[in-house]
This record gives sequence, C-alpha cells and structure tokens, in this order.
Amino acid sequence: MLFTKGHGAGNDFVIVPDPDGALDLTPSQVAALCDRRFGIGADGVLRVVRTAKDSDGAGYAAEAEWFMDYRNADGSIAEMCGNGTRVFARYLVTHGLATPGPEGLPIATRAGVVVALFVGDEVRVRMAPPRVYAASTATTGPLTFPGVAVDCGNPHLVCALHDGLKLPSLDLSVSPGFDPALFPAGVNVEFVTPASPIEGADLHVDMRVYERGSGETMACGSGALAVGAVALRDAGLSQGVVAVDLPGGRLTVTHDENDAWWLAGPAVLVATGETDLDALTR
Repeated sequence: MLFTKGHGAGNDFVIVPDPDGALDLTPSQVAALCDRRFGIGADGVLRVVRTAKDSDGAGYAAEAEWFMDYRNADGSIAEMCGNGTRVFARYLVTHGLATPGPEGLPIATRAGVVVALFVGDEVRVRMAPPRVYAASTATTGPLTFPGVAVDCGNPHLVCALHDGLKLPSLDLSVSPGFDPALFPAGVNVEFVTPASPIEGADLHVDMRVYERGSGETMACGSGALAVGAVALRDAGLSQGVVAVDLPGGRLTVTHDENDAWWLAGPAVLVATGETDLDALTR
C-alpha cells in the first residue's frame, strides 16, 4: 500500500490514497500504521477517497470531489481534524488530484464541507463555526480544572490553568478525566495559559492538548479553533485573530468581519513510501 507522511505543526498523519474506495482499512490496521515503534508512526490516518465513493461522504458529492476519511491513532473514526484537513489539501494539490478555484478547495469531512486556501507556505481552512455551549471540568491526577465545552464538528473541552500552574507541569500521559454524560463519545481536552502579546494577533495563548483516540499530540487544529473561540469570547471580542502556540508550532485562528472562522498554519509533506499491511499486523 502506498502512503505519504505529512504533518501540521507536528500533528502528523499517514496519508493513504484510495480514490475509488477499494480499501477497507480495519481499526487494527490503522492502529498498526500509527504505531511509532512497529509501524510508520502518526497521530492518525487520512484516507483520500472520492466523495461519491464513500458511504460517509456521498451526501457531499455535489459540493466536494474529495472526502477526508480521518481515523484516530487507535483506529477509531473521528468527525473532523482541523490540521488533517490542511494536510489533506496540501496532498491533493501536490499530487495533482485537485486545483483550488477562486474560492478555494472544498473538502468533505464527516462534520461537513470545509474550504482550503493556499497563502504562501500556509494552508488556511474555513472551518464550521465553533459552538461554545456548556461548562464542565477536566481532571489530571488530583487536579480539577473548570472548562468550557466547544463543538467544532468534534467535541472539545477548553480549560484555563489556575493558581499559577504551568503547562509543562501537567501529566498528559493518560487521558484527563471528564464528564461522560456531557461527552458520551469522548472529548479532546485543551489546557491553556495566556502568553505575551505579539504583533499581528489580538490575543496570544499557549496550549497543550490530549486528543481522544491519540493521546497528547504536538498540535490540534480543531482544538486551536475551540481555544480561539473561547479566548475571543472571554475577551469580549466579536472578531479577531488568536495566535495559539503548541509544542509543535503556531496555529492562527481568525474570526473575520464576514463571520467566517479560519484556521491557518504549516502543512508539510515529508515522505512517501510503500508499506506491507500484512507485515504491520503480524
């Protein structure tokens, strides 16, 4: 099976071409591909399939030619991946599978259709509007953090650190505790602290994230979107730019005057190759 390896600010993916929907990846195969010791290693898998050829994407066939079938590192299916859409767009254009039009490149996901724009070295994606909707808490060890639930097409819980705690002090080697009644399908948990003002951004924050199905990742695009939405709300801003610094680099969230939400950052393809699925799962 052919593959490409790519990342968005260190949030890395194995990209698998399957234009006609002939490949039926099992959860165990996905987990094997993502294994960092015995496989290729990644936070998730992006299967590149024509929208009309996938049962989950077929409803969007009139809007987008390509469907991003995203799987978490444990093999579970996810609705959306913000960095994944940006890397997916880079793959389509680099491999000549799509050419962005004047309005950008539409990409279908389980959470709907997003549009990618190419601006210099960055890929910007117009995301579905995030919905901030409930208060909740997350726990790490003996610590409990108040948080805000945000729907970005997938579930998020944004928690501000308190009492002078620093992000590096958190133990994210295991999943934070959360309210399963509010998040029955699990949740991505973001921990946030304010950062020094920088030019070109209205707000600047630092963030770490634990992604359901993948563990702590170097970056999370939809998580950055959730954090940006909460930061703008808390600052009383109806629009603006939020710079979000993660262990793998910076992502930028913009809510513009047209009520559009944009996620921007690097999207890099680093390798191509061929793997033996049977050998991976032995």
